[in-house]
Amino acid sequence: MVDPVRLTQKIRAALAPCRLGDWPTPLEPAPPLLARAVGVGALALKREDRSAPRYGGNKVRGLEFLLAGAPPGTVFVTVGGTGSTHCLATAVHAAALSCRTVLAQFPQPDTPMSQAVAAASAARAALVVRARSRATLPLALVSAWRGARALGKGPRWIPGGGAHPRAVVGHLLAGLELAAQTAEPPDTIVMPLGTGGTAAGVALAVATLAWPTRVVAVRVAPWVVANRWRTMKLARGARRLLARHGIPLPPAASPFPVVVGDGLGKGYGHPTTVGESARQLAAAHGVVLDSTYGAKAFAFLARRAGWDVHRVVFWHTFGIP
Repeated sequence: MVDPVRLTQKIRAALAPCRLGDWPTPLEPAPPLLARAVGVGALALKREDRSAPRYGGNKVRGLEFLLAGAPPGTVFVTVGGTGSTHCLATAVHAAALSCRTVLAQFPQPDTPMSQAVAAASAARAALVVRARSRATLPLALVSAWRGARALGKGPRWIPGGGAHPRAVVGHLLAGLELAAQTAEPPDTIVMPLGTGGTAAGVALAVATLAWPTRVVAVRVAPWVVANRWRTMKLARGARRLLARHGIPLPPAASPFPVVVGDGLGKGYGHPTTVGESARQLAAAHGVVLDSTYGAKAFAFLARRAGWDVHRVVFWHTFGIP
C-alpha cells in the first residue's frame, strides 16, 4: 500500500522543486444542481485554477520542477498559442524567480479569455515573437532563441505546454494530493488533454495508488500532440526519472488508466457549440470555464458518450489572468 504523503515528501526531497504554488489546491463539491444537470451522483472540482496567487492553473505544478535551480537572470524560451496559459504561467513565475521568458507563439482564434491571456503574456514576457501562421512557427522559434541569447543567461528550453517528465512529476503529486482529499476513489477524473503532462501525471498517480479510477482526458488539441500514446510516454518518462532518483513506483496492476475522448471540434482554440453550452451551464452555477480547454472537457462529461459513472472529479485547469 502506497503512503501518498510519504511518497510526496520523498519526491520533493529528491527533485527539489521550487515553491510557486499553494498546496493543496481545494477539492470542492460542485453545486448539486450542476451535478444533476450533467447526470452524475456526485461531482467535485479540483481547483487547479487556484494554485498560485500570482497566476494559477495546472501549469504551476510542472513549472515548480522545470524552473527549479535556475540562477537569477536565466532566460527561458517556450512556445504555445497566443492564448497559451503555459506561456503566461512561465512568464509570470519565471519573473518571480528573477528570471525572464521569451515566447514563440502561433495564432489561435480570439475569445475573451484567450485575448486576456495574450495581453497578459505580452506584458510579462521579456520578448514575444509571433508567427503569422503555424507553418512559420519554426522561424519564430529561431528568432525567439536568438533574442533570448541576447537577453541574459541561458537560454533554457521548456517544451510547449511544459510537456516534460519533470513536469509530469508535479502532476503526479497533484494526484497523490487528491488521495488525502477524498474518502474513496472517484469513478472518473475528467480533464482537458492538450500536451498531455497533466493527464500523464494524474494517471500515474491513479496507477500508483492502485485506484480503480478512470482518467478521461478530453482532446482539445490536434491528435499529433494530444493522444494516448504520447501521454503514456510522458508517464513512463516520469517513472524512469523517479527511479533514477531512487524512488521506484510500484508496477501498475492494470492497464494505464487513460481514456481519450474527442472534444476538439474545428481545431485548437475554436469554441464548439456543445462546449459553449457547457460553459454557460457551468457559469450559471458559479463555475468559470474557458472555451479552449475546460468548456470542451465539461461538455464531454455532460454527454458522457455511454459511460456510466457516479462519482466524478473534474480537473479545473484554467487560471483566469
